[in-house]
Amino acid sequence: MNQSKFVYVTYIRTTPEKLWAALIEPEFTRQYWAGTHQESDWKVGADWKLMIPDGRIGDSGKVLEFDPPRRLVVTWRNEFMPELKAEGHSTCTYELEPAGSAVKLTVTHEMSMAHSKMINAVSQGWPHLLASLKSLLETGESLVESRTWPEGH
Repeated sequence: MNQSKFVYVTYIRTTPEKLWAALIEPEFTRQYWAGTHQESDWKVGADWKLMIPDGRIGDSGKVLEFDPPRRLVVTWRNEFMPELKAEGHSTCTYELEPAGSAVKLTVTHEMSMAHSKMINAVSQGWPHLLASLKSLLETGESLVESRTWPEGH
């Protein structure tokens, strides 16, 4: 199989609307995603960028699906690490489903190449990032380690 895939599922005690806002709105993402924010018109076909606090573009792509507060799909290419950028675009899908008093969030990040360095990298980053998002929404505070961009990156 010539594909690399990472899937992460978590349940967050919040509403789909609040989780959706936390996934795309800059005032939320800066709190749990290392000070970064996303820029997009958030419509199908629009450009999408993840901006590093120093002004560099961390990742970029296009919005493929935008169905608030249920599903967001973007193409995703790393822009600041040459070995990851060389692999081209991956696809990241966020799926939100009500689950009682919580929301089931499934993040699927995949690429149509075997042994992708990009998918290996995101599989290291997504768990901590999504744990911080969960903490922010449930307690009002993100995990300390995820609040600022790592030095030297």
